[in-house]
Amino acid sequence: MMTVLIETVVQKLNGLIPNDTNTWDSQRLFHGRGRCFSGFEQISVDLYSPVILLTVFKPLDKGFEQSIIESLKTVVRQFELGALQVQRRYLNGSPSETLMGALPEETYAYRNKLKYSINFNDRQNIGFFLDMEQGRQWLEERAKDKNILNLFSYTCAFSVVASAAGAKQVVNVDMSKSALSQGRINHQLNNQTTRNIKFLPEDILKSWSRVCRPGPYDIAIIDPPSYQPGSFVADKDYVKLLRRIPQFMAPGGELLLCLNSPEKDCDFIQELISESCPECEFIQRLPTHSDFPDQNANSALKLLSYRYN
Repeated sequence: MMTVLIETVVQKLNGLIPNDTNTWDSQRLFHGRGRCFSGFEQISVDLYSPVILLTVFKPLDKGFEQSIIESLKTVVRQFELGALQVQRRYLNGSPSETLMGALPEETYAYRNKLKYSINFNDRQNIGFFLDMEQGRQWLEERAKDKNILNLFSYTCAFSVVASAAGAKQVVNVDMSKSALSQGRINHQLNNQTTRNIKFLPEDILKSWSRVCRPGPYDIAIIDPPSYQPGSFVADKDYVKLLRRIPQFMAPGGELLLCLNSPEKDCDFIQELISESCPECEFIQRLPTHSDFPDQNANSALKLLSYRYN
């Protein structure tokens, strides 16, 4: 049973080519959550060079978990990596523990020539979402000279990509001041000016005048949490965002609407758009990244591209 895990991880590591910083791009090495590997539904394995991160979402049989850990220690030794880290998401606070080696003083997610500061120790989400790569590529292809709105920006990974691609302006909006502060650091890490980058610590559902003021926008990315009481609950709040599109979008502008909820399929967004902003034309659903195979495509991250006519 353990063979499929190790073979998948080793095959991916063997195929990696160092980037310009002599590190490997961050990526998912094993995606059990997509239910394509029986018995491994509650784990994922990620590479944040030189660290392998094992994430456990629900309690495992102790013997089975130890077998996974010992197998990954073998991989760390084989590829001369720096550390094996485990995060147990089912425990309060999602604590993280170093099982082998030592974490570098500073840890990063790498993407081509870009890097993002991450932290394994003090948060459930370490600061960078690997499954959003298709969205970053989508933005990278069209960001040059564009005015861009990044709603629910978190640590501003989209903003860093847009800046590197030559965006005219990026407006990052998030309730979390600490996430936006990390976003500033991410721009600085990549030697990017922030003169044309705005960081707005706002409750998006209550601060539309400040959000709209730097518009109209040529591109908007809307990437809310699916269920975060007190902040955003998709069932009742997503439609409130979509109704506002005519207030901030330029004619012909492009939107990327995101939804990371296994319980909701693409129809959820498409029906809301049809009702609340019929001026939006559906273009495509971005393909799921190959690192995130899923038995049910509707359960995977949904990235829908629209044009505002």
